[in-house]
Amino acid sequence: MTELLQQLINGLALGSILALIALGYTMVYGILRFINFAHGDLFMLGAFAGFYISPAVAAVLPGPSLGSGLVVLGLAMLICAVLGVVIERVAYRPLRRRPKLTVLITAIGISLFLENTGQLVFGATPKKFPEIIPVYPVLKFGGLSITSSQLIVLGVTLLLLVALRHIVLKTRMGMAMRALAFNPEAAALMGINTDWIVSFTFGLGSALAAAAGILFAIVYPSIDPLMGILPGLKAFVAAVLGGIGNLPGAALGGILIGVTETLVAGYLSSTYRDAIAFGILIVILLVKPSGLLGKKEIEKV
Repeated sequence: MTELLQQLINGLALGSILALIALGYTMVYGILRFINFAHGDLFMLGAFAGFYISPAVAAVLPGPSLGSGLVVLGLAMLICAVLGVVIERVAYRPLRRRPKLTVLITAIGISLFLENTGQLVFGATPKKFPEIIPVYPVLKFGGLSITSSQLIVLGVTLLLLVALRHIVLKTRMGMAMRALAFNPEAAALMGINTDWIVSFTFGLGSALAAAAGILFAIVYPSIDPLMGILPGLKAFVAAVLGGIGNLPGAALGGILIGVTETLVAGYLSSTYRDAIAFGILIVILLVKPSGLLGKKEIEKV
């Protein structure tokens, strides 16, 4: 039982990170109906933003602390939000009325560009992420160990999910996002600035990806320019599992993928750790293509 609880805690921490990345996928799909495959690389850029920001923050707020960690997190989110808006403005907006396949290929091209530029600028060698928060065992009971980093990952993820829910459901911007997702033409006729809403959505999703990158680097303190590939693909699987375009579904899918992957690695073999997510994708597409919380859509042809 102790081992099972430990695996569940580890899985929840990983699943929380995947959930934050999956939310960006599902928000963009909900509005534009395409998959931004460059989203996983914003996760990587968020981790590197934290890597280069943390020494400057440490000079002002010395020593690893919760306060300095939150400052690094906030600045990395801001930087990646701006990058997300720039990518949307330069690469995707000119293609908005083109076939979806054109935009999809462009997204793959942006992903490759960010990965190779990252190797050129940051170097291909993995770097050790600095300790921006104190990491210590909070609870040790028999074989069960809960660390401060795991609690911070869960706590920050929960706060960000609550904040996102408030933005989407309780603000005028969120109302405009929902209107645009429901009917883009009617939203434009009602005076909604669709370009601004799309840019805001990209910025918000990119900020969440950056937060996931910082949290991932806190738990697994080794970063490299290709670190966003697998988490990005797994987060895409999580979004499909929960129901692409459904925000609670993306969060649920991320948690399920994280817990399942950890249990498989712990009880079967770590060899299957990466394969299990794509196995789940095949099953969900065969059994329930709309996802766990998604709804079937009827299209007129």
